[in-house]
Amino acid sequence: MTYQKSHIDTSGALSRDAHKVIEALAPRTRWEIFEHVTRRAYSVGEIARLMPVSRPAVSQHLKILKDVGLVQEEVDGVRHIFRADPRQLAVLRRWLDGFWDQALDNMKHLMETQDD
Repeated sequence: MTYQKSHIDTSGALSRDAHKVIEALAPRTRWEIFEHVTRRAYSVGEIARLMPVSRPAVSQHLKILKDVGLVQEEVDGVRHIFRADPRQLAVLRRWLDGFWDQALDNMKHLMETQDD
């Protein structure tokens, strides 16, 4: 079985950005925090009440999510409000779409060569 040369970006900026996003979302607690802020904006305290971790731990997780561009922070007095930033998720989606496109290309190539 032969496959066409991959057009998935595995070395460029897209891959590096996707890797940063995946790495940031890897810990289960951070993933759950991110899921909360995709639904609506939350303060650190609100998230801490929803999670089995301390407020300082939530702040650390949010800092990492913010550093990779997955959340935006808004300061309202002493409250820090966080919401998801979909722009960085678009990077991850484009990277994953490359795998889907490659799988479809490979399937097409396989079907074409089996007809011969």
